[in-house]
Amino acid sequence: MLLRPHEGGAAIGNNLVAFGRLLRRAGLPLGPAELLAGAAALEAIEIGDKAQVHAALRATMVHKHEHFFLFDHAFSLFWRDPEASAHAAAMALMDGMKEQPKPSPASRRMAEAMQGDRPNPPKPPEQPPEDRVDMTFTVSERERLQTMDFEAMSAAELNAAKKEIRKLVLPLDARPTRRFRPDHAGPYTDLRATIREGLRTGGEIMDISRRRRVVRPPPLVALCDISGSMARYAQILVHFLHAVANDRDRVHTFLFGTRLTNVTRQLKHRDAEVAFEMVAHAVPDWSGGTRIGESLEGFNKAWSRRVLGQGAVVLLITDGLDREGAKGLAEATDRLRKSCRRLIWLNPLLRYAGFQPKSQGIRAMLPHVDEFRPVHNLASLRDLVSVLSDPRAGQRGNAA
Repeated sequence: MLLRPHEGGAAIGNNLVAFGRLLRRAGLPLGPAELLAGAAALEAIEIGDKAQVHAALRATMVHKHEHFFLFDHAFSLFWRDPEASAHAAAMALMDGMKEQPKPSPASRRMAEAMQGDRPNPPKPPEQPPEDRVDMTFTVSERERLQTMDFEAMSAAELNAAKKEIRKLVLPLDARPTRRFRPDHAGPYTDLRATIREGLRTGGEIMDISRRRRVVRPPPLVALCDISGSMARYAQILVHFLHAVANDRDRVHTFLFGTRLTNVTRQLKHRDAEVAFEMVAHAVPDWSGGTRIGESLEGFNKAWSRRVLGQGAVVLLITDGLDREGAKGLAEATDRLRKSCRRLIWLNPLLRYAGFQPKSQGIRAMLPHVDEFRPVHNLASLRDLVSVLSDPRAGQRGNAA
């Protein structure tokens, strides 16, 4: 352990500051207030007891339950060896020939944070610029990223696209509900509240209470295909659904390939990497076959009455290529459409200019959806956000 009673307050303070920097690099929201609280907590405990130090620092420096695992991992690494970051590279070289299991998101992020302590390599001397004129017509990387197909993106471009997706805001068109709230300027008279106020003044009505109907966005339900033909798109669309689920309430997400899996609870986790790891453990049929009709039928029987109330909007994300053909697909899609206010089908195959609904599954589903839209790049996601926020686009209509 790094802390020792004889080292003095200065060494303890320096170590605590270094530990705070490590936590910030790992992604924890940590500021001077947490460091001061941690220093005060260390003065009230037995400094030579590692368990007490761990409990004191975690109680004062961590505010969310989902950050406990990351803090525990950082504490075990940092306080075990104060020079861990210095010889991390040497340990990696020694273990390079061994077969290592896949690291968890917390371990990977902590390794990157520990590497942040290493000094940067010296930069090569700058060469004097040459007098050249570049006449190539180029566009910015951000503009190119907006129109690039998700399937054609490299790993670095996918990471940049995920960062752009986290910035998207999905303000669904608000709809009136059956509930009312008190409002002195509301359009409706609240007779019950008026009589109740009159009882306080001996039965004399001094004022008329009024109320207004509560207006809130409808629930959003996403059914996303994760079969082999949709794997590349599903990978980044799940990031979009995670951003939406953490930006608003009443968002329900289901993934389906050969079976239907409810991942609403997993995507509610604030930490994106932890949420996706939980989804990976919950979904056994990623990149497998496709049974769209069977999955929609299972949703209609088990989940539609639970999540499709109050004018829900349903996003059906699939390419329509069903392994079972069109068996029961038209009936299941029609029932789904009748249970929600809007059924929007997002299909990455619409990225092709000459797209024709030739497969049996697409022909069976197409007459029973309200809208048929592409979803293959960032621009298509932005168009989807604008459509969902437009009150004029909420009318029922056959897909073109």
